[in-house]
Amino acid sequence: MSRIILKLSGEALAGEHKTGFDLPTVQGVARQVKHLVKEGNDVGIVIGGGNFWRGRTGTEIDRVKSDQIGMLATIMNCIYVSEVFRGEGMDTNILTPFEVGGFTKLFTKDRANKYFAHHQVVFFAGGTGHPYFSTDTGVVLRAVEVDADVILMAKNIDGIYDSDPAKNPNAKRYDTLPVQRIIDENLQAIDMTASILARDNKMPMRVFDLNEEDGIIKAASGKFNGTTVTVD
Repeated sequence: MSRIILKLSGEALAGEHKTGFDLPTVQGVARQVKHLVKEGNDVGIVIGGGNFWRGRTGTEIDRVKSDQIGMLATIMNCIYVSEVFRGEGMDTNILTPFEVGGFTKLFTKDRANKYFAHHQVVFFAGGTGHPYFSTDTGVVLRAVEVDADVILMAKNIDGIYDSDPAKNPNAKRYDTLPVQRIIDENLQAIDMTASILARDNKMPMRVFDLNEEDGIIKAASGKFNGTTVTVD
């Protein structure tokens, strides 16, 4: 049995529509997660999507407020995906680092562990609860806090490349990549703060394409097409 934290890219969940959420894609994710839970794994989920607002500045709104809107966007995303999961027969709960009325519950490690013990899928929404931090940092933080074994980062690209494959047709994918190299070369595949936090707490990551058939299940097993980010 493993404790897995799955980071879902908002872009990847949009499917071919490139915006919003594609229901068949989300249902496909739900079926894979259900498979992992049935196998005895604990599964926690962080969903992106805050970038629509996160980091925006201008005369009409400052960085702190735009980041707060981004945090709320991730909560809305988690509420939606959580309901799709429930429709697939799973029990779920949503934890946030700040109170959101009756929509979510306040995150504590003990509460998360209680839900895992009851075979529930736990959504970690709202990022870290503070501005200037990405959901990449949020997922590593939660993974470290709940003693996860691995982070699975589902994206709309099949791993980490030495350059942007959309711009460079000769870009090469890394099968294995030390997190220290991401930091040293500022590869930007994973947020710098998240990379340092993963390095310091020896939290391994696997980056893969969500659109690959059974990509989540394959990544969880370690036999997948993508990039393994090592921390040794």
